[in-house]
Amino acid sequence: MKLRNLFAISLFLVFSFYTFGQTEKSMNTFDPNYAHTVFFWLHHPDSKEDCKAFETSLRKFLDHSAYAKTKFIGKPPRASREVVDGSFTYSLVVTFESAEAQEAYQKEAPHLLFIEESSKLWDKVIVYDSKDIAL
Repeated sequence: MKLRNLFAISLFLVFSFYTFGQTEKSMNTFDPNYAHTVFFWLHHPDSKEDCKAFETSLRKFLDHSAYAKTKFIGKPPRASREVVDGSFTYSLVVTFESAEAQEAYQKEAPHLLFIEESSKLWDKVIVYDSKDIAL
């Protein structure tokens, strides 16, 4: 049941980011063909040094990705509703023009470097990939 709630939350986040708060600086065009939502739990979420290192590596990776369109990095809001899972440290929403572009993104050098630099910082990662139901 908790996994289903997390999936519902990730879908809500994807669509709310698409609808609200987009700026050219923080997001490029949302592409509904393929959405890649990632939740990270850092080993030391209260460590300013770890958070800075993670954010720096993630931004560097996204700035150099040849495939990622939407590039949203988030942190959990303070939520008072029972259905909101705020246990993660960071979220990432990235969209792609196709499943093939997402597959290429997985193998590109900036993504692999991000994993090399940051994997020691996280305790857990969960990924939800989805496609537009109209396609």
